[in-house]
Amino acid sequence: MKKIWMLFPLLILTGCTEGNPKKVAVDMFNPAGDSLGTITLSEQPKGVKMEVNLSGLTAGEHAIHIHDKGKCEAPDFKSAGGHFNPDNKEHGLLHPKGAHAGDLPNLIVGGDGKVKAELMAPQVTLQNGKTSLFTKEGTSIVIHEGKDDGMAQPAGDSGNRIACGEISKNKKGQKNSQDEKQ
Repeated sequence: MKKIWMLFPLLILTGCTEGNPKKVAVDMFNPAGDSLGTITLSEQPKGVKMEVNLSGLTAGEHAIHIHDKGKCEAPDFKSAGGHFNPDNKEHGLLHPKGAHAGDLPNLIVGGDGKVKAELMAPQVTLQNGKTSLFTKEGTSIVIHEGKDDGMAQPAGDSGNRIACGEISKNKKGQKNSQDEKQ
């Protein structure tokens, strides 16, 4: 009987994440609707790892943020809303009262317009809960024309939105926890 009770909490914890993917590919687009590549999100013990593989951007530093709406309507991507901020903090990785859960380090794009990078979003998850990226309204990833200064409100003085991708757990071809069990 003790063995059954020891397994019971494990079954409950396993069931809580059923249906949420462990890995999600986010297709990124510019205002003209051209594909820029993919950002792959994967659940990690201390947040979500973001593997960035993009091209077609202007060289230099660019702000990248997770936004609180899962809509990417061109040309300005304002439909993505503000930064994902479930704890109602200030903006900026350098802000003493910050940061938003959606605040991330700047991307550095090479002279060829390409960037391959790994970022960590330690305040978010692909699992259920307050900091889940799978909210009722969805979430998205937005890249800005300039760099994030890490302090200025509400978006680090990073300029216009130049790329956007919707985060969705229901995209065709995505690996999720049920697929990995088979």
